Amino acid sequence: MQIFTFFLDQFRFATWREVCMMIFGSVCAMLHGSAQPLMLLVFGMLTDTFIEYDIELNELRDPEKHCFNNTIQWRNLSVELNLELNMTRSCGLLDIEYEMTNFAYYYVGIGSAVFILGYLQISMWVSSAARQIQIIRKLYFSKVMRMEIGWFDCNSVGELNTRMSDDINKINDAIADQVSIFIQRFTTFLCGFLMGFARGWKLTLVIISVSPLIGVGAALMALFVAKLTGRELQAYAKAGAVADEVLSSIRTVAAFGGEKKEVERYDNNLISAQRWGIRKGLIMGFFTGYLWFIIFLCYALAFWYGSSLVIDTEEYTPGTLLQVFFGVLIAALNLGQASPCLEAFASGRGAATTIFETIDREPEIDCLSEAGYKLDRVKGDLEFHNVTFYYPSRPEVKILDQLSLQVKSGETTAFVGPSGAGKSTAVQLIQRFYDPKEGMVTLDGHDIRGLNIQWLRSLIGIVEQEPVLFATTIAENIRYGRPGVSHEDIVKAAKEANAYNFIMDLPQKFDTMVGEGGGQMSGGQKQRIAIARALVRNPRILLLDMATSALDNESEAVVQEALDKVRLGRTTISIAHRLSTIKNADIIVGFEHGRAVERGKHNELLDRKGVYFTLVTLQSQGDKALNQKAQQSRTCKSLSRAGSYRASLRASIRQRSRSQLSNVIPESSVPIAGELGPRSYTANSDMTIIVLLYEEEVVEPAPVTRILKYNAPEWPYMVFGSFGAAVNGGVNPVYSLLFSQILATFSMSDPVAQRREINGICLFFVIVGLITFFTQMIQGYSFSKSGELLTRRLRRVGFQAMLGQEIGWFDDHRNSPGALATRLATDASQVQGATGSQIGMIVNSLANIGVAIIISFYFSWKLTLVIICFLPFLALSGGLQAKMLTGFAKQDKQAMEAAGQISGEALSNIRTVAGLGKERKFVEMYEAQLEAPYRAAMKKANVYGACYGFAQCVVFMANSASYRFGGYLVRHEGLHFSLVFRVISAIVTSGTALGRASSYTPDYAKAKISAARFFQLLDRVPKICVYSDKGDKWADFKGNIEFMDCKFTYPSRPDIQVLNGLCVSVKPGQTLAFVGSSGCGKSTSVQLLERFYDPDSGKVRIDGRESTRINVPFLRSKIGIVSQEPILFDCSIAENIRYGDNQRVLSMDDVISAAKKAQLHDFVMSLPEKYDTYVGSQGSQLSRGQKQRIAIARAIIRDPKILLLDEATSALDTESEKTVQEALDKAREGRTCIVIAHRLSTIQNSDIIAVMSRGYVIEKGTHDHLMSLMGAYYKLVTTGAPIS
Repeated sequence: MQIFTFFLDQFRFATWREVCMMIFGSVCAMLHGSAQPLMLLVFGMLTDTFIEYDIELNELRDPEKHCFNNTIQWRNLSVELNLELNMTRSCGLLDIEYEMTNFAYYYVGIGSAVFILGYLQISMWVSSAARQIQIIRKLYFSKVMRMEIGWFDCNSVGELNTRMSDDINKINDAIADQVSIFIQRFTTFLCGFLMGFARGWKLTLVIISVSPLIGVGAALMALFVAKLTGRELQAYAKAGAVADEVLSSIRTVAAFGGEKKEVERYDNNLISAQRWGIRKGLIMGFFTGYLWFIIFLCYALAFWYGSSLVIDTEEYTPGTLLQVFFGVLIAALNLGQASPCLEAFASGRGAATTIFETIDREPEIDCLSEAGYKLDRVKGDLEFHNVTFYYPSRPEVKILDQLSLQVKSGETTAFVGPSGAGKSTAVQLIQRFYDPKEGMVTLDGHDIRGLNIQWLRSLIGIVEQEPVLFATTIAENIRYGRPGVSHEDIVKAAKEANAYNFIMDLPQKFDTMVGEGGGQMSGGQKQRIAIARALVRNPRILLLDMATSALDNESEAVVQEALDKVRLGRTTISIAHRLSTIKNADIIVGFEHGRAVERGKHNELLDRKGVYFTLVTLQSQGDKALNQKAQQSRTCKSLSRAGSYRASLRASIRQRSRSQLSNVIPESSVPIAGELGPRSYTANSDMTIIVLLYEEEVVEPAPVTRILKYNAPEWPYMVFGSFGAAVNGGVNPVYSLLFSQILATFSMSDPVAQRREINGICLFFVIVGLITFFTQMIQGYSFSKSGELLTRRLRRVGFQAMLGQEIGWFDDHRNSPGALATRLATDASQVQGATGSQIGMIVNSLANIGVAIIISFYFSWKLTLVIICFLPFLALSGGLQAKMLTGFAKQDKQAMEAAGQISGEALSNIRTVAGLGKERKFVEMYEAQLEAPYRAAMKKANVYGACYGFAQCVVFMANSASYRFGGYLVRHEGLHFSLVFRVISAIVTSGTALGRASSYTPDYAKAKISAARFFQLLDRVPKICVYSDKGDKWADFKGNIEFMDCKFTYPSRPDIQVLNGLCVSVKPGQTLAFVGSSGCGKSTSVQLLERFYDPDSGKVRIDGRESTRINVPFLRSKIGIVSQEPILFDCSIAENIRYGDNQRVLSMDDVISAAKKAQLHDFVMSLPEKYDTYVGSQGSQLSRGQKQRIAIARAIIRDPKILLLDEATSALDTESEKTVQEALDKAREGRTCIVIAHRLSTIQNSDIIAVMSRGYVIEKGTHDHLMSLMGAYYKLVTTGAPIS
């Protein structure tokens, strides 16, 4: 009962009109469902008529008999004697052609009714669903737009967009045509059984008695397949875990040259999966064979028992036998076909729960509510009273901690501090995107929670770091600031924002389209349009969140000037990292860990040497160095900077969670490091990035021949399988042979011969069943074997190709470990769709059609030709239905795209939309866009209904024509009536086979595209090749390293220059230390040395040879690396240490000696399983210090000439740091070493210390030399500020 109420719940938005439509549609569906059983009544009468006629002909063939007074009589006896001999069979009355014409009319009548009913049932349901779906869409979107921002943090925009398209489509599937088709099929099932029982209950019971065997077989098959699939998936999951682990730690694998080892490890896991897959194929073949065997036995039983009822007890006529038999058969088939509809209902119900949950949810901060009061006069004093806050998406991280802070009206207050200190969060609380968990925010002494939200937000103008513009004209974008604003006001705001001049230079002036996300505008232009939009509101409070950070110096000056103009007389809060923007603020507030730790003017704060001081010193140093650099090379390339607001938002959230974890201020200057010197904006830069995000690579489908090439070693299996499939295909037409043969026996006059014939045919049924049993098994086993072997081969080859790519390839977001692992899993198994079982299906269908056509032409070519005329229609109707639906899906997609664009734009930029209070406007625009898809759906309802009706009635029409013509042939050409049935049933069964074959095409197309993606991966030539033997190798490797004017940007972030002309060199045996703020390129230089990347310009030289010319595996084998977060693999400690050298087999002694050097041995011996202890996934079972020492042992066992230590001790506590430091000092002896560190203790005794800023060395020398310079290093050391 509960399920039923659930199902009805999906219709809760139906008005009485839709309810009427659905009821009417259901009635039509029921009538339509009763048509097939009705047809059987006609079919039974038709069979009886044919048999009567044939018996009459048989009698009259006897020369002794003749037709007298419409009865058959012996020629040489009198009428009386004939009567005594019971000669009363009539003759001459039966006009077979006339009868057949009548039956043909019956068929045509039923067919026409079916056409009309089919059309009505579908169009009623589809159009009523379309109306309801439109209502659901409107309700859902308007509800989502009312949600508070915290809800959006917990629900990703992508997820909401899919919900709006996919989930609502699922509901649509569950309340549209599927319901009517289910009702129709279920009715057929009921009527079929009722007819069976009504016409002949004995035979019906006999047939039903066999059904448990079929049921048990099907159930067992499902059980076994589920079990084996589970096993297979487990094995694949293991392999997938290996792939995932390897791909996510690809840098470690590459550094230690473990590619070949990993491919082997992956392959070993695939073997067991392959075994399960083959077993599954065999079992499926076995059970399919078993089912067919039982079905043929059932045929034999039914005809044997039925014929005895017809001949011996004469309870049934032959027609009744057929009616009962086919009635039960049709009922069973329709029950089977009705079940997929239930699946659609279930998924619809699932989708409906999530959608309706959202529709029923009440937002915590309802932006469209009328509640709350509006102040008459607003002064603009803001105050935070002990505010504590954390984001709903991350409740464990406190962002604001008892923040108390005053912002006076009319003053400009600047917020400064490291990333994640809570500056932007404070601004969002002022806009009431969130409510504080404790404490309150007040405006002029009123708690802002009591004020009306739309009114509050209308007081605030905000300019963000990455301003969001909407895809419309400049004037419209400014008008978003305040509805109903005049053109003069727009011009005035544009002038105030220094935007007027550049707008007037554009050809369309204020009517210029800004492109998706403002992509057609440069950064400075976007910023100024955003400022104009903020000004047009004439706000009391102006919030500037890093409003100029993304600009180059020139546009910064212009925008800054605009901002200075508009700040006067307004309460302004400015968040910035650049000194130039902060110096002239009235008051500066320093944030740290969610508290305001210092406030005052520029000079006061410099004297305090706190947060502000650290920011300032680091920045001015970097600026100086860069300016010198710029003067040296006037030809500094201008860089384009791009990035969508969404990405930055996500990144900032991620950044925050990270910066809360490290309790120093290591990231205090990240943004400074990111602001690279001179920049200029290029238009379109944003567009490219957005396009990159959304483009899925378009690939040409791969040629089948190439796929088969990979399957070539399995050709014997494929030949065997194809043989089995061909035999299975030939069985269906053979069935029609036997069936018509049985009918023929009913008109035989000799009872003994009749019985013998019937027994023979039933026995033949059994033999055919046995044959199918074996051939199905052969087909199942052979194809699963060849398919599984192919899948395994492809996965292995694909994995190997992935590991051979350069590291830069993995930085592309499309090649994230998750995506690659999925690609290995799905693409490889989809390729099976073009070979393996698919070939079997196609051979099967072709054999079926071939045999059927040969049989029919052999027995009656005339009748065959008549029926074949209908075949195109049969095929067409099936194809039409498929085509219609896919065509409609495409149209729906296009129609929904416009609406989807609006919803996507609104949801992705929800903060901007909320800040401007434009939720209502977007809801209206969205609803206007829903008209087109709704109209399309209404049109579709009619077309789809007509097609469905046509498809259903073609069979009836074909039957009417062929039986009528059959009657003609029987009468005039003496064709035996059984041949009419033989030809018709042979062709009709082959027609269904045709349909089946065409249903495999989508799988086939998918397979070709998957294969193409795979081959694309295999054919890609990596920029840095791991598997090749090319390149220099030399024996006396010393480890002399020099970086010569290296410039570098990461391929995934071409807009940020990481190295800006790095020059530094190390002699063999020396130690070089890099210091500098995060993001200044320290780790990058190490990655260039490992040849994870090659520099864009400049050279890295090792022993005087250019790194790009050296053999990659050789170079990496000479380098050992220990990084800040060492990555261990999910295996034993010994294996992790052995991973250090994958070129030779290492004995246990080697492992132990390396462990001793790394101060690890004693700790390992204290564990119960010693060196065989598993470290857990990513080393989770061990502490950081222990992991670090295993990583050191792993680096030592290679005996590298160059040792790279990337912050190797920064994550440790003092005690373990000492131990690890000792181990490192031991390891450094006699090796060239590069150290990256934050703690002075680790750096002081290095031979060379290089201080980096913005990808460039600003000072280098020994510790003492640098201290005497009194430069950046000295400042960092003396102020004790962490070097970061």
